Amino acid sequence: MRSKPMHFLAFLPILFFLLPVVLQAQTSFIDRWQQRATAIQAQQPHWVTPLVTVTPRLEQEFRSDFVRQFTPAGTTTWNYGNGKGLELIPFKPVELIFNVPPYIQHNSSAHDGFGDTTFLLKYRIVSANEEQGNYIVTAFVGGSVPTGSYKNGSVAATVTPTLALGKGFGKFDIVSTAGAALPASNTTAVGRPVSWNTTAQLKLGKYLWPEIENNSTFFEGGPNDGKMQNFITPGLLLGRFHLSKAHPRLGATFGFGEQIATSHFHTYNHGLVFTGRIPF
Repeated sequence: MRSKPMHFLAFLPILFFLLPVVLQAQTSFIDRWQQRATAIQAQQPHWVTPLVTVTPRLEQEFRSDFVRQFTPAGTTTWNYGNGKGLELIPFKPVELIFNVPPYIQHNSSAHDGFGDTTFLLKYRIVSANEEQGNYIVTAFVGGSVPTGSYKNGSVAATVTPTLALGKGFGKFDIVSTAGAALPASNTTAVGRPVSWNTTAQLKLGKYLWPEIENNSTFFEGGPNDGKMQNFITPGLLLGRFHLSKAHPRLGATFGFGEQIATSHFHTYNHGLVFTGRIPF
């Protein structure tokens, strides 16, 4: 009677011949995916993604942000990751974003811990690159799951529909988004905050993108009902740097800025934002 190892050895020649076929199939899948993503992105403007405002452009990258905020109590809070993650373009005209839960460090008596898990779906309604009109309109549907530990997240899942618009004028562009977070439960405790963000950017040279953002939140319901929070966010983005001649889509973008409160009510101030992205 043959042992099990002998059965395995009998399949080795078959595996030897099938392995190149499997690897070639995987390579072809990746090549087709990347070619499709390139073709989809060629039909939209080539601006850089802002620091805070979510871009209406479809992107494929891994992103992570780091945010430091001063609270009204005088403490400093660090947010590692800031709810960013993996962005993919699976097919035209859709982008899927799977975000990593942020880690929040309070530097106070509050417990440190992970925040909520979030995700986002983008559907590009219409767009044109710089040669065809330089504009874009995209609809978002975001979602969050209350996975935060030690009260570092929301008490309810939310769905956030958003509309985003963008128009370019030569090396200058304006992007604006408006959306509302709709809780699945505990509406009294969470409310329905409405966010409105607008960004103006200017491309200087090959890599510099200075920008200024206006980030507003209007609180409807919840503990801050009727209040408004507003920030002016000057920033500078550096990129896109190409990292490989063999893989022209592989790059890097960096940026930093500061959220400065301009409203009487604000939950934090002087929020320093650092961002790093690896487009692929």
